[in-house]
Amino acid sequence: MNAEKKSRIAIVTGAGSGIGRSAALALLGDGWSVVLAGRRLEPLEQVADESGAGARAFAVPTDVANPESVQALFAAAVERFGRVDLLFNNAGVGNPPGPFEQWTPEQWRGVVDINLNGMFYCIQQAFRTMQAQTPRGGRIINNGSISATAPRPNSIAYTATKHAVEGLTKTASLDGRKHDIAVGQIDVGNAMTELAARMTKGVPQANGEIAIEPVMDVSIVGQSVLYMANLPLEANVLFHTVMATKMPFVGRG
Repeated sequence: MNAEKKSRIAIVTGAGSGIGRSAALALLGDGWSVVLAGRRLEPLEQVADESGAGARAFAVPTDVANPESVQALFAAAVERFGRVDLLFNNAGVGNPPGPFEQWTPEQWRGVVDINLNGMFYCIQQAFRTMQAQTPRGGRIINNGSISATAPRPNSIAYTATKHAVEGLTKTASLDGRKHDIAVGQIDVGNAMTELAARMTKGVPQANGEIAIEPVMDVSIVGQSVLYMANLPLEANVLFHTVMATKMPFVGRG
């Protein structure tokens, strides 16, 4: 690893588990310094310890649904490492249980606050930080979902917010050009996390059947994020789809 690679700074939201954990470990393993953000400190510290990265791993408890908490996250990152080269905008939640006809307004807003508003707050702070630093610029990778292309039954809150994330990615990609900020998105299908574990037990299909779906190792997603992160700023992966090869997505299953 060269000195330039060692000096690069990333923020990963939702870093305590699942895709965020995998991406954080991949970045730390490649020599990045990583600010691990999530609502609970203990899982973040576990990731830091597992990485063996020492001072390059920095845990900052953060609620992305709270704009003041996001602002504090970026301030802590700059205070600790001097700049931010990458934001992996990953934090997200699934749907409330049951059919949406039975949801409360608070359940709906709970998903929107994290999956959409939280994404925006992080993009906003990343823009403010990246355009002010020297050398200026950086990269943002939003965690979208293939649900924005092919939704599942009973997934209206998650799917609606992931459609919105695609809009955030496209417009932020345009708005970032003048600041040397590259913005892209990764769409993941059936990576083996706590959220996707139900796929191995059978989930509802569009035709009403219950079917077990193939999954892939979540570390593959971490390597995909690392690939996107390591591109020079003159190049950008606008949309990257990584999925279990045999999952029902392309065609009719």
